[in-house]
Amino acid sequence: MKEISLTTVASGRRPGTLRRLLVALVVAGLLIGFVALSWQPSTRAETQGEVISVEEFSRIIREFSEEGGYFLSDNFVSNETSYLHVMDKLEEIGTVGEGAYIGVGPEQNFSYIAQLRPRIAFIVDIRRQAIVQQLMYKALFHLSENRLEFLSRLLSSPIMGESPSTDALLPELIDYFDRRPGEEELFRENLSTVLKTIEEDFRFPLTEEERAGIESIYSIFWEANLDIRFWFRGRWSWGYFPTLRGILLEKELDGDLGNFLAREEDYRFVRELHLQNRIIPVVGDFAGPKALRSVGEYLKENGYSVSAFYVSNVEQYLFRNGVFGDFAENIRHLPVSEKSLFIRAFTGRGGFHPARVPGHRLTTILQKITTFLDDFDRDRYPNYWALVTTNFISPREPEAVD
Repeated sequence: MKEISLTTVASGRRPGTLRRLLVALVVAGLLIGFVALSWQPSTRAETQGEVISVEEFSRIIREFSEEGGYFLSDNFVSNETSYLHVMDKLEEIGTVGEGAYIGVGPEQNFSYIAQLRPRIAFIVDIRRQAIVQQLMYKALFHLSENRLEFLSRLLSSPIMGESPSTDALLPELIDYFDRRPGEEELFRENLSTVLKTIEEDFRFPLTEEERAGIESIYSIFWEANLDIRFWFRGRWSWGYFPTLRGILLEKELDGDLGNFLAREEDYRFVRELHLQNRIIPVVGDFAGPKALRSVGEYLKENGYSVSAFYVSNVEQYLFRNGVFGDFAENIRHLPVSEKSLFIRAFTGRGGFHPARVPGHRLTTILQKITTFLDDFDRDRYPNYWALVTTNFISPREPEAVD
């Protein structure tokens, strides 16, 4: 466990090495010197610390979303054990403490958000089920002041007896809930509160199908507890993928725990962004005509640039469906800078990736979005393998590999 100074906690930044701290202090000094000259208000004056109204939050979801689509798996939790390997690179190359984050899928987004400290985040997923799950998560964040309460509500496991402190190490929290299975009565009570919070507090009316979807997802967390896993529909794959317990306890390449639940200040940052209604789920196809373009227009209107776009391995399916070019055109509608990054998870189909870390089924890599657009214009991506092996940034190397 890294020591956390009062300065680190007060600033809301993740603890890092001495080198990172010195770099951060230099950058902070430069920003203080130039902020008065460089700052310009956004068109809607939505700066960090200000709340997006629940009416606006609900409007964005409804108006930016496309029709829900099919995907072959239920991504209740991540299956990417390598997701934390890029954390140091994100801090080294990416834009930390500003900009917008875009992502896909379930809870791994919160760890990237905790690392990058964006001012706003959009979770875009083709499955409407994923969006209602994000609303479920949002309700849990709103209701839970700390990590202990969050895990208690997520797993419907009561806090009883001698419980860990709010600043306990993550393995201690995991051990505590491992010994306390969920309870149906608490699940039913929590479910009612979650649904009420979404519909009344978030002003987001749910259809009967969506209410049933939240109940189904939430019940799996109650019944499976920390053993819940990613799984493919219609196939027996439950034992093949890592458990939620394993995902939460995965480490960065330097051996540190890096999940958003590893440190209380990381949890507090993500929770605060939720309380400000600044983590917004949208139903959308990456190659679709509306969702990503609507997000791009909103970011431009409000003066945001994309800090990172976590695409997982969605591009693999875009190539398979013959719509990768449509995705690339959608990326052109996003406001990006030289520091804007893609975060990709390569599954290993097609061969071992040069950046593969032994012992991990997936390989997580980065790429500058500006580099991606330039290479796309040069027809350098005839297939998915070419995409993930051309000008990528390895989490272990200082420069891109061509």
